[in-house]
Amino acid sequence: MAVPMPSKRRSLVVQTSMDAYTPPDTSSGSEDEGSVQGDSQGTPTSSQGSINMEHWISQAIHGSTTSTTSSSSTQSGGSGAAHRLADVMAQTHIENHSAPPDVTTYTSEHSIQVERPQGSTGSRTAPKYGNAELMETGDGVPVSSRVSAKIQQLVNTLKRPKRPPLREFFVDDFEELLEVQQPDPNQPKPEGAQMLAMRGEQLGVVTNWPPSLEAALQRWGTISPKAPCLTTMDTNGKPLYILTYGKLWTRSMKVAYSILHKLGTKQEPMVRPGDRVALVFPNNDPAAFMVAFYGCLLAEVVPVPIEVPLTRKDAGSQQIGFLLGSCGVTVALTSDACHKGLPKSPTGEIPQFKGWPKLLWFVTESKHLSKPPRDWFPHIKDANNDTAYIEYKTCKDGSVLGVTVTRTALLTHCQALTQACGYTEAETIVNVLDFKKDVGLWHGILTSVMNMMHVISIPYSLMKVNPLSWIQKVCQYKAKVACVKSRDMHWALVAHRDQRDINLSSLRMLIVADGANPWSISSCDAFLNVFQSKGLRQEVICPCASSPEALTVAIRRPTDDSNQPPGRGVLSMHGLTYGVIRVDSEEKLSVLTVQDVGLVMPGAIMCSVKPDGIPQLCRTDEIGELCVCAVATGTSYYGLSGMTKNTFEVFPMTSSGAPISEYPFIRTGLLGFVGPGGLVFVVGKMDGLMVVSGRRHNADDIVATALAVEPMKFVYRGRIAVFSVTVLHDERIVIVAEQRPDSTEEDSFQWMSRVLQAIDSIHQVGVYCLALVPANTLPKTPLGGIHLSETKQLFLEGSLHPCNVLMCPHTCVTNLPKPRQKQPEIGPASVMVGNLVSGKRIAQASGRDLGQIEDNDQARKFLFLSEVLQWRAQTTPDHVLYTLLNCRGAIANSLTCVQLHKRAEKIAVMLMERGHLQAGDHVALVYPPGIDLIAAFYGCLYAGCVPITVRPPHPQNIATTLPTVKMIVEVSRSACLMTTQLICKLLRSREAAAAVDVRTWPLILDTDDLPKKRPAQICKPCNPDTLAYLDFSVSTTGMLAGVKMSHAATSAFCRSIKLQCELYPSREVAICLDPYCGLGFVLWCLCSVYSGHQSILIPPSELETNPALWLLAVSQYKVRDTFCSYSVMELCTKGLGSQTESLKARGLDLSRVRTCVVVAEERPRIALTQSFSKLFKDLGLHPRAVSTSFGCRVNLAICLQPHRLWTLAEQGTSGPDPTTVYVDMRALRHDRVRLVERGSPHSLPLMESGKILPGVRIIIANPETKGPLGDSHLGEIWVHSAHNASGYFTIYGDESLQSDHFNSRLSFGDTQTIWARTGYLGFLRRTELTDANGERHDALYVVGALDEAMELRGMRYHPIDIETSVIRAHKSVTECLPALPLPATAGCSILSCDPSFAERDSPCCQIQARHTLSLPPVLSALHSMHSSWESSESLSRWQHPASPCSPEEAIEQAHPPPALPPESQVRYDILGLFCKFQMP
Repeated sequence: MAVPMPSKRRSLVVQTSMDAYTPPDTSSGSEDEGSVQGDSQGTPTSSQGSINMEHWISQAIHGSTTSTTSSSSTQSGGSGAAHRLADVMAQTHIENHSAPPDVTTYTSEHSIQVERPQGSTGSRTAPKYGNAELMETGDGVPVSSRVSAKIQQLVNTLKRPKRPPLREFFVDDFEELLEVQQPDPNQPKPEGAQMLAMRGEQLGVVTNWPPSLEAALQRWGTISPKAPCLTTMDTNGKPLYILTYGKLWTRSMKVAYSILHKLGTKQEPMVRPGDRVALVFPNNDPAAFMVAFYGCLLAEVVPVPIEVPLTRKDAGSQQIGFLLGSCGVTVALTSDACHKGLPKSPTGEIPQFKGWPKLLWFVTESKHLSKPPRDWFPHIKDANNDTAYIEYKTCKDGSVLGVTVTRTALLTHCQALTQACGYTEAETIVNVLDFKKDVGLWHGILTSVMNMMHVISIPYSLMKVNPLSWIQKVCQYKAKVACVKSRDMHWALVAHRDQRDINLSSLRMLIVADGANPWSISSCDAFLNVFQSKGLRQEVICPCASSPEALTVAIRRPTDDSNQPPGRGVLSMHGLTYGVIRVDSEEKLSVLTVQDVGLVMPGAIMCSVKPDGIPQLCRTDEIGELCVCAVATGTSYYGLSGMTKNTFEVFPMTSSGAPISEYPFIRTGLLGFVGPGGLVFVVGKMDGLMVVSGRRHNADDIVATALAVEPMKFVYRGRIAVFSVTVLHDERIVIVAEQRPDSTEEDSFQWMSRVLQAIDSIHQVGVYCLALVPANTLPKTPLGGIHLSETKQLFLEGSLHPCNVLMCPHTCVTNLPKPRQKQPEIGPASVMVGNLVSGKRIAQASGRDLGQIEDNDQARKFLFLSEVLQWRAQTTPDHVLYTLLNCRGAIANSLTCVQLHKRAEKIAVMLMERGHLQAGDHVALVYPPGIDLIAAFYGCLYAGCVPITVRPPHPQNIATTLPTVKMIVEVSRSACLMTTQLICKLLRSREAAAAVDVRTWPLILDTDDLPKKRPAQICKPCNPDTLAYLDFSVSTTGMLAGVKMSHAATSAFCRSIKLQCELYPSREVAICLDPYCGLGFVLWCLCSVYSGHQSILIPPSELETNPALWLLAVSQYKVRDTFCSYSVMELCTKGLGSQTESLKARGLDLSRVRTCVVVAEERPRIALTQSFSKLFKDLGLHPRAVSTSFGCRVNLAICLQPHRLWTLAEQGTSGPDPTTVYVDMRALRHDRVRLVERGSPHSLPLMESGKILPGVRIIIANPETKGPLGDSHLGEIWVHSAHNASGYFTIYGDESLQSDHFNSRLSFGDTQTIWARTGYLGFLRRTELTDANGERHDALYVVGALDEAMELRGMRYHPIDIETSVIRAHKSVTECLPALPLPATAGCSILSCDPSFAERDSPCCQIQARHTLSLPPVLSALHSMHSSWESSESLSRWQHPASPCSPEEAIEQAHPPPALPPESQVRYDILGLFCKFQMP
């Protein structure tokens, strides 16, 4: 996960489209057109009685004759802005890598007047930004836009890069590959008239209202000092402390005096009036917070209330620190208990939290404060526009902003709440909410003091112990008002059964702070049904809507009319996703029932604007973002002028482009509409909005749907997180919930399946991932809620560790790439002069011609290897051919020429006498890597038999490995099986009998007991084209294939390798390969006999106990040439990475190594070879000594041994390795090769597979048309060589496969040459290097095997690329990760295995080992890069334990995925060792 998904990289230099510029917020228009006069239109008033939603919607849709006709936003407004923008662009050329000048223009029409109380500032006119007007910089300094534009042009000119941009490399044409989402022609569209701004009731002026909140505190503190202000509760529900207004007044004065005079010195005080101070108080100590807050107001400093950082890694704590740093906070006020509970260093000091500025912690308890002098008195002024406090807000992405609230807005807000709620003096209010922010702060700390109310504060710790505590306190204190959330009402319903003496008749107002959420209405209804018999009246429940920016947006007023039902609407969920209001019936499931949140606040004006683009007024049946124009709102985001302008300075416009008011509106972040009678309805939040395929879905709606599916049995209510992740340039929905410990896996998956079905049927949207995590593992907010952004970050990083995961990308990813449209291929008419195709050189190359090479090769006169061995035994009998090393590096065995000859003779005698074999019979050689295998091979040649080398079964895993041995023996039609005495016993053991039928083994000969006699004669084949040996191997696709190698091909093969690698009897070569098939067998058994060099044999299995064995042997024997496999190289890289210094101390020296060739039948693993070279560079290994080879079934070695690159470097060649190129992966999917620069998006590094062997010709052909391709075109590699294999060996005699692979001809061009098809895709590229004969070198680049490749929607995908994506996604995915195509579905399945896993046959889908596979990021990465999902009907299940595991870096590149056919269903079960396929 998957991974964060990587964002699209785009060069800033090449962006020239108009999309890069910010669209204008509004457009210009004449002063008399499109203006909306508030007096002429009238002001809607609140209607009394029941509300008929259907009647109102009908009126809204049809409109009225007096309504202003809606017009397109591009007719007047858009065109004006576009012309003005065009004029500016014509005068000034602006580069795109800097911000363009703001060319938006506002008109100052006066259509709506906003009531401003005394003390407020004058009207803020809409600013005009143009060439003749003034702009303000971030510091508020006015500058001329004409001058700034010219300066900006000069700066941009200086910033212009000196080199031209690489357009073809960095322009991302990703959008062109994706399917364009076509709009639904049947989607609902708004049809109503344009809405009118809704004015709230007039804010009354009461004569006894104080001029400021500090003045109110002074009044009550001196007039009624013993009146209770705040009562705090302990965890037992008993009163802990009662704060009176007199104590609040005196202690606040102490705090104010101490802040101003006791911090710092008299000359340099630490805090001055206007500075910001952090308030860090726990949620169970509202009294200390209240004293500190009002102390800051009296001292004229700005309090910034924040949460207590319990640890240095609290969720969101770092972002809080960034806010404090931007506010310039240096002092933090806290309580004594909180100060003692903060984490401390060993020296007793509070450490600096991550991201926090350095703070001075100041305790505000009375014993730590100084009593102010008698002559000192705080200066209490009337409310002004100075900042009163800063309230923090957590955004959708986790960033924290500070909303500034002025003293005027603070007082006006308290007055508006007093009027709306009907607060009176000495009322009692029970507050369950957080008193540091939002509704809890506004009602429980601020408005309560203005009205001398008594607040009963219920801490969160008490609510966890006793959810009924707030109801009990309402009954005990006969409270008039209670501030709660819907969750408090829900938990009170659960716990109310044990309580009898409950009377809620004293409540006149139950404020529901989250009344805008969709699930609050069910909580309100259920609470009313239960407690209506306890004295609760229906009209008492008052939902409200609020936001940090606009403070209280709307609140339902308490009424005395119990017959008036609350406003309610049943809206179509389908219509809401398109932003349209459509009334539906309650019988349907796909509806959303919303309740009103009351009327607009007194003194405020409200409207709804379109969420996207310019702030244009919505229609009456359209959902928009609510905007408020009032004094009682926030004024800015502290220190962020750009974001402030977009949120706090919005000028809504009519359809004609005219602003509706000269005063700015504020975006509330709430989505909703104004219903009949001025009732406000909220349907969601902008932060919770997820736009999927052009439709809007609200996270709260998804949560409400999930909770409706039997929530209490499986998951915790309120512990569900819903967010979106970006996959393929669109949002995808992810649901994460905490699972109850007593839920079984099967029950959880049934619940998850029902949730998916419910969301699909109700919301008509697919869920990308549904994950269940163990209880209490999701990051929490201070009040116990889920920290959404932290949860999302954990999901993207792979640190979520779910216990159950349901991935359903097929239900939500619909913008798949367009199917590839194949172009007509090149025909015979395009061939010119025999070597050009469509104007390009034919992609063909060849190694040196064997006929023109003159050497002193005495073995050339012999046609058979058996003759070469006899000749060497006669001429150089004591020359050592083979040396076998054990795990300690000592010589375990060795063979000279004559020793090998004599052992081969004895084995031949045994075959003929004991085995009674005839010439041409097949013999299976089942030996471990060593000398015995070599002797047995030549013994078969001496007897005229055909040997087949077979890997012996593993003693610890006979059940898995022995059937493969039996299958090869049967398929090869072996008449005899030769092996050692130890393996012979193993083949007849009881464990073997349980795996295979041991009675069907052919004759088994033990070569540990050889006869003493020599054969009468050594068999000599009559024809060089007869069969020499069979090469059996299992391909990566699971196909067992055996190829026939003739004597002529074997001799030609050995001679080609001898010439390429310059092998002579005086040379020593170290070989660390498996000797059972391919080039590994040839190097292990054949080449030393033909060339006469000494082979130092190192079995790869010995490296498991001694990883340094191979390198130590290379250093000890001063070897110049060595051969290994990728597994050996990887084992050395991982096992010796931290031991280079100790190896150097032991004398390991690799400076004599000339070539280190990796033998493989695949694309070169460039990352592994580079890591190996870099790791052992300090031990003398030349960085260009490591090279690769390439071979396949039809030709075991096509490329081997590169050029002497360091020799060319000494002659003047410099720069990076010329054998590595970077190709565009997207073009590669279309069988095209496009070279790009290193580091460009979608680049794939490819390394040359080695120099073409002498006598080998290759050509790149189209695998379908069999026509030759041009240079740098991707196609199948065809090879023509004397050492090509003769064909496939099959027991059924099917020659069609053989003729197709080994005897192919081009469809045009050179149609006479017989070619062998390798089955591998690659391309040729002519390099700047020159061969020994002076010609330019042609490099062969292998991309992947045709059998492994997956062609999906016309595009070709290679498993190695998908495997790389998975490995990059998480560090625990390390060892082996094959991606196999499924022919039945044309899909792809991912298998993962790691040798470190302990349980290899675990029947459940768990990975129980020290490596934990974190699946969601892995799967997200797969879908982002390749889309290796199965069918559109399958639900793929994974489960693994919730063990901690640190994530690695996210996926670097993004690849568009193909579509997959929906014919089958695949269930992935991850076992302890591998993922197992079960095709139903």
